[in-house]
Amino acid sequence: MPLADRHLEAFLEMLAAERGAARNTLAAYEADLSDFAGFARRRGDATLASAGPELLRRYVAGLTDQGLSPRTAARRLSALRQFHRFLVREGVRADDPTELLDTPRLPAPLPKALRREAVVALLEAGARLPGPRGPLAAAALELLYCAGLRASELVSLPATALAAEAPLVMVRGKGNKDRLVPISARARQAALALRDPQAPSKWLFPSRAASGHMTRQTLHNLVHDAALAAGLDPATVSPHVLRHSFATHLLEGGADLRSLQLLLGHADIATVQIYTRVLEERLQALVAEHHPLARALPGGSAGGP
Repeated sequence: MPLADRHLEAFLEMLAAERGAARNTLAAYEADLSDFAGFARRRGDATLASAGPELLRRYVAGLTDQGLSPRTAARRLSALRQFHRFLVREGVRADDPTELLDTPRLPAPLPKALRREAVVALLEAGARLPGPRGPLAAAALELLYCAGLRASELVSLPATALAAEAPLVMVRGKGNKDRLVPISARARQAALALRDPQAPSKWLFPSRAASGHMTRQTLHNLVHDAALAAGLDPATVSPHVLRHSFATHLLEGGADLRSLQLLLGHADIATVQIYTRVLEERLQALVAEHHPLARALPGGSAGGP
């Protein structure tokens, strides 16, 4: 057995014994490392275990040229990194040639947005939480979704944030920049219902916390409990998910990116362009499912009509 193959076999045995790697995981590592081994052989005397940083750099750069996705290229580089760390640990190599390699930049993850019916169920369930938590959850959830607020923006809203006799909320965002966001009459009424004339507070969501207002942890707990009451997986629901849902649903309704930028309080319009990817995927799925010729198009699951 060639020396390089023995090192690869030892590495795979370590993954199985020490990390409990599954068979599919081991097969993926073997395939990724074998791909580089073939690349090294075609370019000289280097082997999987003896390649230098320049050869590795050319290999990683070539992955993009082959049309592989950044995620696939990053996975192969990760396999190479772990293999060479194993070689150093075992004394096979004195250096790790992958240390100076740049990881391919991965695309930003798509925002997670709830379906509209899930949002409705969440709002209704939040309002039904027992005791004073019901009105509190109703106001918090309505404002999170209706205005697309960050968790930190919501909990620190002053009592004066609601404009007098106007369906607007004044929000202080990042960089202490203020913005006015329109809200629904229902959201406004839910927020106003929290005010206690007998114990006025400077905060819209007052509490006994040191800050004087509701904490982010309390808000997350409210959202968690409302999700459970609505029959939703709490792992898929958070204040940030509601902010994403606000943005996605506005775009679905025809809002433009510039307006969305202002409503979300982003300094750069490029930050909100990621939401267009969400819509692209949903539109593709819509066409694939409902267009009469979709199954006849390339990639369709059936033949012609």
